[in-house]
Amino acid sequence: MSRRSGILEFAVLGLLRESPMHGYELRKRLNTSLGVFRAFSYGTLYPCLKALVANGWLIEETDGAPEAVPAAALTGRRAKIVYRLTAAGKEHFEELLAHSGPDAWEDEHFGVRFAFFGQTSRDVRMRVLEGRRSRLEERLERMRTSLARSRERLDDYTLELQRHGMESVEREVRWLNELIEGERAGRDQRAPDPAAQDSKHQSGDTGGLPRHRGGSRPDPSDDTTT
Repeated sequence: MSRRSGILEFAVLGLLRESPMHGYELRKRLNTSLGVFRAFSYGTLYPCLKALVANGWLIEETDGAPEAVPAAALTGRRAKIVYRLTAAGKEHFEELLAHSGPDAWEDEHFGVRFAFFGQTSRDVRMRVLEGRRSRLEERLERMRTSLARSRERLDDYTLELQRHGMESVEREVRWLNELIEGERAGRDQRAPDPAAQDSKHQSGDTGGLPRHRGGSRPDPSDDTTT
């Protein structure tokens, strides 16, 4: 399976986990919610849907009817097909959510993975965010080295373009730093220091969560998606 088809499979399963959809509605959600899929077509989506149905991760239903429809109906126009996630599909999506390897840090994959962070465990979110930050810091260092070596040979416009690219990476690194700090703050709230808790108990102070620098941020995992 190619990287492109793999991330499309992940996105389709994630959207259908929220609710069943027609193919048109699914394509629209992929276009509008996940920018990496803005240019893809039905010719890309429907083979993916067929493969997911064949694997038992999706079932096809006619609009308003619970029974499954043959896969051949995918290309027909006589009835609207609704795609619904199966129990096996949910389990497979959970496995994909738990993945936090280098693929999840890449430019194309990271945005899609981030779109489903509300359904992702805190530990996995942290690994993906830290991996993405590390990847961008490496890229930024290469860009700086390249610019230092070639500065004298570049015209003003090419130089500005390279600076613009560096600034974009620097902004994302700052954004990632804020997200990582927020995740750590939330984790600290969930797992306070046992020694500090003992001290509070002995002094009679049992109320409130431990404070941290910068104030508290809402914990994304408190809003559980079912």
